[in-house]
Amino acid sequence: MAAIRTIFYCQNCGAKAPKWLGKCPTCGEWNTYVEEVVVKEAKPQAWRSKERNARDVKPQKLADISKNNQQRIVTDDAELNRVLGGGIVPGSMVLLGGEPGFGKSTLMLQLSLLLNNYKVLYVSGEESEQQIKMRAERLPSNNTECYILTETNTENIFTHIAALEPDVVIIDSIQ
Repeated sequence: MAAIRTIFYCQNCGAKAPKWLGKCPTCGEWNTYVEEVVVKEAKPQAWRSKERNARDVKPQKLADISKNNQQRIVTDDAELNRVLGGGIVPGSMVLLGGEPGFGKSTLMLQLSLLLNNYKVLYVSGEESEQQIKMRAERLPSNNTECYILTETNTENIFTHIAALEPDVVIIDSIQ
């Protein structure tokens, strides 16, 4: 679809402006700006591209899709496992939302500490390491592979994820 923009040009000197001006700042003449509509052809959308992906994908009937048992990370919290359909699916993303003060951070820290045999990176953009440590001391803890990172820069977070290669990443919070 074409992008439509409006530009204002001075009829006297040809200066242009994004909005109408009473006096042209270039030539000093009054009431010389006129509106002109500019149509810019948009680039073709990537999804409309005629190039094929390396893998040829086509729609399938739901009944024809084979069901393989997806391995899940089963937590020590039976209710969380139930809500997640039997545990955490590797490669999936889960967004936990709620009002401030409902205990989302505490629940995720507790999950980090209960995931035995998994390397967990808990990234906090709101609390210091000391605050997280104080809360962690009040929770049951079995996981010796729980790492804490206090960072808000996405690029730095991805760098640490690549270096640590955790099994589970928890980011608290997304703003």
